[in-house]
Amino acid sequence: MPQAKNRQFLDFEKPIKELFDEIEKLKQTAEKTKVDLSDSIKKLEDQVIEKRREITLHLTPWQRVQLSRHPDRPYTFKYIEKMCTNFVELFGDRNVRDDKAMVGGFAQLDGETVMLIGQQKGTNTKLRQLRNFGMANPEGYRKALRLMRLAEKFNKPIITLIDTPGAYPGMEAEERGQGEAIARNIYEMMRLKVPVICVVIGEGASGGALGIGVGDRIFMLENAWYTVISPENCSSILWRSWDQKEKAAEELKLTSDKMHNFGLIDTIVPEPLGGAHWDYTEAADMLKPKLIEALKELRKLSPEERVEKRIEKFGKMGFWNELPA
Repeated sequence: MPQAKNRQFLDFEKPIKELFDEIEKLKQTAEKTKVDLSDSIKKLEDQVIEKRREITLHLTPWQRVQLSRHPDRPYTFKYIEKMCTNFVELFGDRNVRDDKAMVGGFAQLDGETVMLIGQQKGTNTKLRQLRNFGMANPEGYRKALRLMRLAEKFNKPIITLIDTPGAYPGMEAEERGQGEAIARNIYEMMRLKVPVICVVIGEGASGGALGIGVGDRIFMLENAWYTVISPENCSSILWRSWDQKEKAAEELKLTSDKMHNFGLIDTIVPEPLGGAHWDYTEAADMLKPKLIEALKELRKLSPEERVEKRIEKFGKMGFWNELPA
């Protein structure tokens, strides 16, 4: 978790930043004057917690989108570090190259070996370029599928962590079969014989998310979003401008509560007050027991039952009205 002085604040988090600034001033004053100001500092720290609670209760859909993209938010590797032990990263799709936007490997979760796969964003400018901002190429999805088949071979459950603004839309990605790679993953994930749990930990956009998003259980963090298109791109298509992105976020119904009401996800995983970026350990501790519990439930089913229920689950998604003839 970033130190207070290194934190980055969104516009609606400015009241918290002001409190942090006051705390820093009091600490400097106490150091210079050797006066005990711990009570005053404690009161301000309590106000920070209360302000985080207040902000959490009144977030708009667009603000949740902003939180999902917070530069201090934990990404896939951070969750793996906090939840698991003995992580061994595996590389390459054995066809083209290793896609740094898609990562995965075996790890131990509560003593059980699992395959963890997820999109990884960078934590600074250089790493963001290396990770392609979490936007995988076709080889990333083929790498993910290779790891899933490896897990199935050794009868190990699969956990995917979704955090992407979308699959990489470049011409070269389309030339190498981006659409086919995502479609193949959806088809193959539906038939995997081992337990599969998918977690939207940040951004869950379009086919980029669905490429590793088919499972027996779909979890979604409280401040994540999940929909067919980003609010900005939706705004640009409908209103020919990004200026309506807040309205688009509202109309897309992309927040976790809406997704749960629609039956597109199974569980909303709470986050620390104000968002997962405030406490990485607490964020992981909130997710980990839900994963362990779900794996225990899924282990009780036979492979055939899991596949049948998975197909039935996704077959029921969506709703429509038929007009009379």
